[in-house]
Amino acid sequence: MPLTPARPVGAHTPTSGGLAKAALPYLDAAEAEVVQVYVSNSRGWALPPGDPAQDALFRAGCAERGIPVFIHASLLVNLGSPTAATVERSAQTLAHALRRGAAIGAEAVVFHAGSAVDAGHAEAAMRQVREALLPLLDSAAASGGPMLLVEPSAGGGRSLASRVEHLGPYLDAVDRHPQLGVCFDTCHAWAAGHDLAAEGGMTATLDVLVATVGADRLRLVHANDSKDLCGSTRDRHENIGKGIIGEPAFAELMAHPATAGVPVVVETPTEKHVGHAADIATLKRLHR
Repeated sequence: MPLTPARPVGAHTPTSGGLAKAALPYLDAAEAEVVQVYVSNSRGWALPPGDPAQDALFRAGCAERGIPVFIHASLLVNLGSPTAATVERSAQTLAHALRRGAAIGAEAVVFHAGSAVDAGHAEAAMRQVREALLPLLDSAAASGGPMLLVEPSAGGGRSLASRVEHLGPYLDAVDRHPQLGVCFDTCHAWAAGHDLAAEGGMTATLDVLVATVGADRLRLVHANDSKDLCGSTRDRHENIGKGIIGEPAFAELMAHPATAGVPVVVETPTEKHVGHAADIATLKRLHR
C-alpha cells in the first residue's frame, strides 16, 4: 500500500453511475490523495442502501491507492431545527451515513452544525444536538465505526456554530465525546468573519480552533477559496487563488502544525476533474 502523504490533498468526487466506477478514475485523473463522497442525495432525505459490489471495489481501490475516505452527509441535516420531523430525519440520515461509511471504509462522516432557525429556540436546539448525537456517537465508538465531524457553517440564520470559537459549546453539548471531531472549511470560516486573507489570519484562526477544541480533534479540512467578502455569510466557493482569500492564506494553512497529517479536500468549481486537479496541484505546491 502506498504511504499516505503528511497532508494528503484530494477532492469531493462524483459517484453517479457507481461508487467505484465513477470515483476511482476521477481520483486517478485528479491525482487525489483523499476522497470525499455523498452516499445519499445531497439535497434530499432518501437513504439508498448502496451497491455491495461497488462498495467492495471502491473500498479495495482506495486501500490500494492509500487514499483515506470521508463521507459528507446530506446538506439538509439540521439537528437544531424547531421542526421535529427535520430533526428525526437528520438523525436517520447520519445513522445511514455511518452505516454506509463502515461498508466503504470511511474514516468519518461530515455534517453541518445546523441552525436554531428561530431566536427563541437556541437552548432547545443544543439539547436536540445532545439527544440526537450522543446515541450515534456511542454506537459508532462501540462498533469501531467512522467518526462524526461537525463542520461550522458560513454564518447567518441563527447558526449553532459558524466561527471556530462557537465549537466549544457545541462540543460541550455532547460532553466532548471522543467520537466527535471537527471539519474546518476555509470558505465557511471566511464567510463567518475570520479574515483569513490578512497576513497571519489563517494561522490565527487555526490557533483559536486548536485552543477551542484541542490539538487532536481537527480531522479534515475543506480548502475552498471564496467569491464573496469576509463576513458575508455567503457560501460560494472559488478555485484556490482565484477568489478573495488568495494563495498566501492557503500556504499558511498547509504549513500550520494543526494540519499536519490532516487530509485536505477541495470542493471547488470544476469541469469534469480539471478544476479539482489544478487546485490539488496548487495546494501540493504550496505545501512544498
